[in-house]
Amino acid sequence: MTDTIDYFYTHVSPWAYLGHAPFMDLVARHGLTVRFRPVSLADVFPETGGLPLAKRAPARQAYRWMELQRWVDKRGVPLNFKPAFFPADPTLADRVVLALAEDGKNPDPFARRMFAACWAEDRNVADPDVIAGALRDLGEDADAVMQSAQSDTIGSVYAQNARDAVDIPIIGSPCYVRDGEPFWGQDRLDILEDAVRSGRPAYRPL
Repeated sequence: MTDTIDYFYTHVSPWAYLGHAPFMDLVARHGLTVRFRPVSLADVFPETGGLPLAKRAPARQAYRWMELQRWVDKRGVPLNFKPAFFPADPTLADRVVLALAEDGKNPDPFARRMFAACWAEDRNVADPDVIAGALRDLGEDADAVMQSAQSDTIGSVYAQNARDAVDIPIIGSPCYVRDGEPFWGQDRLDILEDAVRSGRPAYRPL
């Protein structure tokens, strides 16, 4: 049976950016199915114990800087540690991913464009022109996709993602969920791959 991974993330997460390409490589290696499930952390954090970056203790913020440097070295990707447009509202970009998936399209190329825009190119992923430009570059009908992204249907899907994230529970971005078992953080990809390779049953809280 082919594993399905629910991929909870947001485009303004540097950790999701750092893990995206390795995750998609893992997916390809094992023939996995991915459900892209962008989620609003503003809706999830209050329910699962997370805090926005600015509200975290100084010690945690300092450690984050060190971890980012380590993982940039490890992944070998460009990353602006203090991007010009951060924090930015990822809602429209997140919903475009859902609109593409709803239309049977693979959201991966667009997600990569949004990650790069935020974390490598100092572009504003909240800007409709940036989003539309990425869609056009990918050969999509930007007006139609963005209209769909702003529809009540996609809004309902986006809201449901947040409710499901709270129920699982998801505690940050990215989080990869296999059979209800969350793997939080791009630094858990090796463990996720071990689970996929072994085919073991999902672990549950004790």
